[in-house]
Amino acid sequence: MLFVKDQDGEYHPAPKKLVLTEANKLIGYQLRRGASILSSECAKAVIGCKLRGRQCEVFACLFLDSKHRVLAFKEMFTGTINHTTVHPREIVKEALQLNAEAIILAHNHPSGGSEPSTQDISLTTTLTNILKIIDVRILDHLVVGDEVTAFSDLGILPEK
Repeated sequence: MLFVKDQDGEYHPAPKKLVLTEANKLIGYQLRRGASILSSECAKAVIGCKLRGRQCEVFACLFLDSKHRVLAFKEMFTGTINHTTVHPREIVKEALQLNAEAIILAHNHPSGGSEPSTQDISLTTTLTNILKIIDVRILDHLVVGDEVTAFSDLGILPEK
């Protein structure tokens, strides 16, 4: 429970809107340029908060430098309630423009499920192969539902 002090110096439970506003500020701070993302748990926490609860599928990329510091978090594609079209060319362009060395892919499932689909696995393999040509590694692919599932935790991330 978060408490706030009023003008009389008394503490009261913080309103839900204030708690959410402050939480979003913290998330933004963790995704700021130069912040380090050193584990799948850290990535799952910050990206999960950004993509959870959306009404449509959103495919995003967290672009990182060679020391896994954030270059940018970009929502690349928005789709429908159960599908989004991902254009590898646009991810390659963004990676080159940012001079990224690594990427964490992420997308949400508005249904709340976080199990990777066969299409999710296939897309990750395709993107891994394409990005390998320009020396950009995919560190993970996160599926955000009620929970966040990381491909790396399941051992299904394609060979780098």
